[in-house]
Amino acid sequence: MNMQGQIEAKLRQAFSPEVLEVINESHLHNVPPGSESHFKAVIVSEQFNDKRLVARHRLVNQTLVIELGTIHALALH
Repeated sequence: MNMQGQIEAKLRQAFSPEVLEVINESHLHNVPPGSESHFKAVIVSEQFNDKRLVARHRLVNQTLVIELGTIHALALH
């Protein structure tokens, strides 16, 4: 499974999101073709209700701790 698929699968399992979109934005950066280094994730989940933005980001970062060790950037929306 590619990195985008791994990120999607982990976020689906952890948060059962109503909306989930993981976009590989690596092509927008100075990296070799086919790279998987820069991602954007749009995620909406009831688990984020009543949580501040920093707490939401921490939950996602804890879920993706392994993946964050191998990619360069993950923008959360």
